[in-house]
Amino acid sequence: MTRTLGVAVIGAGYWGPNLARNFQYSPDWRLEAICDLDLDRASALAARLGGVRVTASLDDVLADPAIDAVAIATPARTHHPIAMAAIAAGKHVVVEKPIADGTQRAREMVAAADAAGLVLMTDHTYCYTPAVLKMRELIAEGHLGDILYIDSVRINLGIIQPDVDVFWDLAPHDLSIMDFLLPGGLVPESVTAVGADPLSAGKACIGYLSMMFPGGAIGHAHVNWLSPTKIRQLVIGGSRRTVVWDDLSPQQRVSVYDRGVDLDIQALDGIDRASALISYRLGDTWSPALQEREALAAMVDEFAEAITTGRPPRTDGQSGLRVLSVLEAASQSLQTGTAQERLNAYAGEPR
Repeated sequence: MTRTLGVAVIGAGYWGPNLARNFQYSPDWRLEAICDLDLDRASALAARLGGVRVTASLDDVLADPAIDAVAIATPARTHHPIAMAAIAAGKHVVVEKPIADGTQRAREMVAAADAAGLVLMTDHTYCYTPAVLKMRELIAEGHLGDILYIDSVRINLGIIQPDVDVFWDLAPHDLSIMDFLLPGGLVPESVTAVGADPLSAGKACIGYLSMMFPGGAIGHAHVNWLSPTKIRQLVIGGSRRTVVWDDLSPQQRVSVYDRGVDLDIQALDGIDRASALISYRLGDTWSPALQEREALAAMVDEFAEAITTGRPPRTDGQSGLRVLSVLEAASQSLQTGTAQERLNAYAGEPR
């Protein structure tokens, strides 16, 4: 692949600098411009990257024929108008999570990109970490068997966000990983959320999210701003093996356990069924080798390959829509105190 794709990063705040750096040093991209209403901030970022054109005008970016794509790193409420304008101008789009601030606007973005034949990609960065890519490979190759459950914990002493609760702040990471790993993507049959606000902050600071999937599998996510200890862990239990990802373990991030419960359906008549069917399997534990690489570098490579080959990116707009659908269902569950069902009626299409 030659260095022929031009990109502009829109937004030079928290996440924009990380995107700009990875585009600048990717062999597949030319970083053509940084766009931000704060020109001083954009200029400071451009200077750190060796000098890149800066502008406060989105129209200038979209009118530039040297720019093939835009990367949107602005507040979620602005994702929809910027993306729609970029698609109308014939630009490919990658947008940081969440893809939009509502499922209706996300659906409009997906439909517009499809109609224009353009790539719309969601920057679900964790999906491009070596550990998550390895877990996706293990699942695809059948090492785990059928998925029985997936459980995530993301807790730490965090910042109380002024505009969102703990679900919208932390859970998108774990939901995007689940969508990336689960065959068919994240399309639960029901979502139930329970939250607590012990600080009287006006929003949930501790949250538990449960999802029921077709076939009886269950998903669970625990998010917490108030924990004095930091935990980043994901457990995926399969009918054959279980994989555990500990993101804070530098030596052993991914472990595969050949341990579990086996059910023998060939029980003999007249024998107590519980004692006849259940046996415990105690096998080996191993850790696959991981090729360390910055996740964002892999993400920008994926964006380029999707554009040049014409295939959907692995975290496409539908992926962003599925994650957003679960977040909205969680909010509705918190408000009503009931499970939200039939998400597949308005979520993105399964993979």
